[in-house]
Amino acid sequence: MGGKAPLHGTRAVVFAGLGPVPYAAMLLADLGCAVTVVDRVTDMATSMPPELDPRRRGQRSVVVDLRTAAGKVIGERLVRGSDVVVEGMRPGVMERLGLGPDRCFEVNPEIIYVRITGWGQTGPYAQMAGHDINYIGLTGALLAMGTPGSPPPVPLNLLGDYAGGSLFAVVGVLAALLERERSGRGQVVDCSIVESVMSLCTATIGMRDAGLWGERGSNAFDGSRPWYRTYETADGGYVAVGAIEPNFFRELLTRLGLDPRDWLRETPDDIDRLGEKLESVFRSETRDYWTSVFEDSDACVTPVLSFAEAFRHKQASYRQSVITRQGRTEPAAVPRFQRTPACAGAASASPGRDTQAVLADLGFSRAEVDRLRVEGAVR
Repeated sequence: MGGKAPLHGTRAVVFAGLGPVPYAAMLLADLGCAVTVVDRVTDMATSMPPELDPRRRGQRSVVVDLRTAAGKVIGERLVRGSDVVVEGMRPGVMERLGLGPDRCFEVNPEIIYVRITGWGQTGPYAQMAGHDINYIGLTGALLAMGTPGSPPPVPLNLLGDYAGGSLFAVVGVLAALLERERSGRGQVVDCSIVESVMSLCTATIGMRDAGLWGERGSNAFDGSRPWYRTYETADGGYVAVGAIEPNFFRELLTRLGLDPRDWLRETPDDIDRLGEKLESVFRSETRDYWTSVFEDSDACVTPVLSFAEAFRHKQASYRQSVITRQGRTEPAAVPRFQRTPACAGAASASPGRDTQAVLADLGFSRAEVDRLRVEGAVR
């Protein structure tokens, strides 16, 4: 029988924002942290209705106008009872609201105060607006993607927002909590998406400095090598090929019915000839045919799936990698712990759903809550 989730007993207050903040809140909640999201009184433009947003699972929501004196009192009480603050405002916004790090340390000296921004808290770009594509464009990562002679492709916002923002912020939370066990003191965690994505590019930058990474379209992992790219199949599907190592490469050719002795990969001519051949062979059969050919092999060939297909795939089914509730599918909580499992919490919290309960926990009477509603401090 598993124990309580790893962050059980830890409390976080999250000042709602777009981009990486909701996903960071979800990760903390999945790990057992009691997360309270402070939503804004005015509606924010979001990509989906909040009550349908799986990133809000397992959390409580209050709607507070932090611009009011009463709203600031509520914010301070939340900080006093929490271990972690997460915010994703532009630098200086929380200070203007009276809930910046200095004030929060006065309220709670042990608070871990996490600030997620694109550019970081300081520097010439600190106050400039931006989104994922802008941040990764400033790192070198975006220009390394795509076909030579064409504009860099617009990738999903996984690299900047969620890897560079959310995941690095949660790593910062965990490290700061561990350090607090020794020092008894809180601290600010300044999470810059640009700097985090640069960190993710460490190996690529190292290869560049070692002379092993050149211009776009000439490198091991940018799709320019026939043994590391995707191929279209007869039915318009795709397969992903990652046969880098010699033994995997030989397995690839053998399963395709090609003699490895006839297909070298030493010169540019070898590479071009091999690429043309693999394109022709893969286009001769359907994606599912090639999936069956390479099943259980070490050729590193797999189908390129849609989200719906990925949810139904036998590996995901066996591992129970996705959960379904209320007719919607969500990824399960990860990573997996031997004794203290992470858990995808209850359905998404609509803004203000828990205002009454949270304020009661903070010591406000029903009459006080009613007055705060009338004054517009909460909703």
